[in-house]
Amino acid sequence: MKGHEEKLMKIFWLRPPFKRHSPTWASFNKALCSSYSLLPFFVFFLLIVAVLIFTGQVDLGNYVSYSYIRTSRENSIEGLDCAAWNYTKSCPITYPVRREPSADPPPTCPDYFRWIHEDLRHWRRSGVTNEMVEKARETAHFRLTILDGKVYVENFRQSIQTRALFTAWGIAQLVRTYPGRLPDLELMFDCDDRPVVEAERFPLPDSAPPPVFRYCSDWRSLDIVFPDWSFWGWAETNIKPWRSVLKDIKEGNKKIKWEDREPYAYWKGNPDVCPWRADLMKCNATPQTDWNTRLYVQNWIAESQHGYKQSNLGNQCTHRYKIYIEGWAWSVSEKYIFACDSPVLLMTLRWYDFFIRGMVPQHHYWPVRDDDKCRSLKFAVEWGNNHAKMAKSIGEAGSRFIHEDLKMEYVYDYMFHLLNEYGKLMKYKPSVPDGAVELCPESVACAARGIWREFMEESLEKGPSESDPCTMQPPYRPQEIQAFNDGKIKRTKQVEDRENRYWDTQDEEAGMISKLF
Repeated sequence: MKGHEEKLMKIFWLRPPFKRHSPTWASFNKALCSSYSLLPFFVFFLLIVAVLIFTGQVDLGNYVSYSYIRTSRENSIEGLDCAAWNYTKSCPITYPVRREPSADPPPTCPDYFRWIHEDLRHWRRSGVTNEMVEKARETAHFRLTILDGKVYVENFRQSIQTRALFTAWGIAQLVRTYPGRLPDLELMFDCDDRPVVEAERFPLPDSAPPPVFRYCSDWRSLDIVFPDWSFWGWAETNIKPWRSVLKDIKEGNKKIKWEDREPYAYWKGNPDVCPWRADLMKCNATPQTDWNTRLYVQNWIAESQHGYKQSNLGNQCTHRYKIYIEGWAWSVSEKYIFACDSPVLLMTLRWYDFFIRGMVPQHHYWPVRDDDKCRSLKFAVEWGNNHAKMAKSIGEAGSRFIHEDLKMEYVYDYMFHLLNEYGKLMKYKPSVPDGAVELCPESVACAARGIWREFMEESLEKGPSESDPCTMQPPYRPQEIQAFNDGKIKRTKQVEDRENRYWDTQDEEAGMISKLF
């Protein structure tokens, strides 16, 4: 009982009843009785003040707002009501509403949006049931629920760094961009690297696989791909939000013309995360052999200690060719590497993110063998330097894809269409989980500090979009997917054939020279 009373004592409006028998209460009671004689004067004073306020001669708001602003300015974020959030822990009820779209029709979505239909194909017949979603919880970091236009998040476990936090922040910006546009839905999000839903376990159309959302998948898995957290900034590596990075790289592209860049293939990253990256480092130039590569180890700890001076992505468009190689799974670096106007030498892919399936070999990138890295890289650079016009056009096409088809507006549109199509598959109306909290920019950003808060302020959407989302094209027909994939295989095989002929010639010449000596 004592513990219960102590809890009640902490509620300020219940304190007087628990102190009525104390000396303090007796003194207060005596003082109160003696003050009754002053009551008429006090009432008259209140009437005078009320008249002055009513007639506008006294603006009480000036005094109230001054105190409010003075105490909350340190925690303020332009466009957000952090003071109210810190006081109520509730999302604003007066949130931006949908704007009337412009009369101009929205543009057609880039082709890679059509893969949304393919990613969700496995639930077309069965729909998404509550049992499926709960099964997806096994590996999930959080549950996302959208109900009547409001968004709720239930956290299950800590993600790597702040992946889950910035993914949730991105979803909050999506809802801010297109308020009230998403249907009721519920999903589980896994923030780890590799996919977990093995396709071979669900071979039939009605096998009911768990719908797991994540950043990448592969051809043997059914995980649903979603834009990664770094589009809103990767604070732990000082990589700014996508809009800012694109602007920096665009300016960096202008510093050195492609023809004047170092005529080698450049890569900088962490080789310790997987065997194939460690294998790549064997292709670095030595006094005996030059594979036409310039490879560097990225030490993030050392970089953080020196202010990330050597990690500015806007300053890394200095070589004619850039290498992309996956890490433990797909790599966040992919989009930054492609943005440099330099042909990307793309090592054979194991995984895909949400946009790479729309890119085509020999048009957007140059394919490189994973099982013969050094020779393949050397040939790619030799071919590019001897076919400069064609190589330059590949670099420009890949970069144009990133700057135009992957601009932030399309990232939000992809998120919108993916969630909208997924919501259409729901076979039940979700409810707000007991452990969930409402998601809004205030609930994420107001408690953030340091560079995390800075990136959130930088990536905050100012209000609803003035236009509708882009218009998504219909699903690929099976024969279209087959033709598209066959075309990519054919283009890759063409490069391999050229490479084989090149090395056959090199080996023959080397053999002839050895016979002479």
